[in-house]
Amino acid sequence: MYIHWFRRDLRLHDNPALLEALRAGQGHVVPLFILDDVVLRAPRTGAARTAFMLDSLAALDRALHERGSRLVLRRGPPLDVLRDVAEESGARGVCWNRDYTPFARERDARAEALLRARGLDVRTFADAVIIEPGEVLTGAGTPYTVYTPYRRSWRRRVEERRATIMSEQTLPAFAPPPDELRGDPVPAPADLGITLAQSLPPGGEEAGLARLRSFARERIGGYEHDRDLPAVPGTSRLSPYLRFGCVAPAAALRTALHALDALTPEGSGNEESDRPSQPTTHDSQRKTQDSVETWISELAWRDFYYQILTAFPHVLRSAFRPKYDSVQWENDESLFSAWCEGRTGYPIVDAAMRQMRQEAWMHNRARMIVASFLCKDLLVDWRRGERYFMQMLVDGDHASNNGGWQWAAGTGTDAQPYFRIFNPVSQGQKFDPRGEYVRRYIPELARVPDRHIHAPWAMSSEEQRRAGVRIGRDYPEPVVDHATQRERALALYRGATGS
Repeated sequence: MYIHWFRRDLRLHDNPALLEALRAGQGHVVPLFILDDVVLRAPRTGAARTAFMLDSLAALDRALHERGSRLVLRRGPPLDVLRDVAEESGARGVCWNRDYTPFARERDARAEALLRARGLDVRTFADAVIIEPGEVLTGAGTPYTVYTPYRRSWRRRVEERRATIMSEQTLPAFAPPPDELRGDPVPAPADLGITLAQSLPPGGEEAGLARLRSFARERIGGYEHDRDLPAVPGTSRLSPYLRFGCVAPAAALRTALHALDALTPEGSGNEESDRPSQPTTHDSQRKTQDSVETWISELAWRDFYYQILTAFPHVLRSAFRPKYDSVQWENDESLFSAWCEGRTGYPIVDAAMRQMRQEAWMHNRARMIVASFLCKDLLVDWRRGERYFMQMLVDGDHASNNGGWQWAAGTGTDAQPYFRIFNPVSQGQKFDPRGEYVRRYIPELARVPDRHIHAPWAMSSEEQRRAGVRIGRDYPEPVVDHATQRERALALYRGATGS
């Protein structure tokens, strides 16, 4: 009997630690999940993410029941629960997939020491990333801190492991845990005191794989262009499923590699339903290939930020580049509240923030825009925005969220330089030219003409009357002037860097 400790791998397939537990235990496995109050009550833990996790756990329990097993769910300190379940089940060992946050690494080290001291076998595996932190290093043997050379090395390593990545292993049969081994039912959000106002996608492996297949079949070929248009369903929206391991990163990569193989005459043996539509010209084939590679590069970004977090754990609390810790942020509370609530008077910013409040998700281009706006227009510390995102997003991930915020603030690795400041009006005009995204989330601007949709304050009184909106009453005036704030932001950064 072996225990498989589920954490960020809420699925049965493509799960290396679960597969090893089944092999080592000859099918006799205790599928364990531990609800840890330290995590549930952490300031960065959001209602949407917890609710999605619970839905994914319920789906996992159903999948286990279909195989004659069940999820053993316990609530309590992980080390105590692991000790108790090992004693009650007579397990000989425990398997789990590694996690990389400082909290998880410290917890797992203590768990491993405790279990080994009690004579149990402990086996851990790479799963949450495609290439583990520390596997791709510079020629000097140090972690990469610039993404582009990292991606090149990462991509070469992927090709070296292609045969392994492309293989799908069949799960052995499950034997049920002992009947006397207690497990609690998966709680509903309300059972944990969670009131959720946001609408969420369904959790679980089946829902995640269906989304992945749909994206590969219908949208991956246009990803390179469509991914920047928040009004267009051009992204995979797979991030919550990757965050909780409902879909393995390796499975996502395998799907993309199948799509690349399908573009070549020798590509064969792939399921038709997982292929993008076959291109009819060389140019369209090149476009599809570039789009697939661009999507693969997003998986590389994810791994990159994990290796940064592992090698430089201070990034969770401070700037990757320490000189930026001395930026004298103004942190105006009224401006921060306006940003959180989507009432800054800049439509592309407000639409994005309202999307997050409604759906617990935000388009990636919009994330860049609102992050830049908070730091460089409102002059609010990027850490406040990073924390708010973690509280609100269903896909909130410490490594990726931190990396994205430090990129936007100009404080991190491979960062957007501090002197490059997004103009929220021109960003809206470029990526939402017809205002479809804005109108979807700001219905009070529904009748504003396209030419004014990203700067509605520029309308005359008569134009506002015809559009059925009065700026300053029905929709706010801009809370700041972008041109003025741009100069103030540059002064703040120069003061910190001496440049």
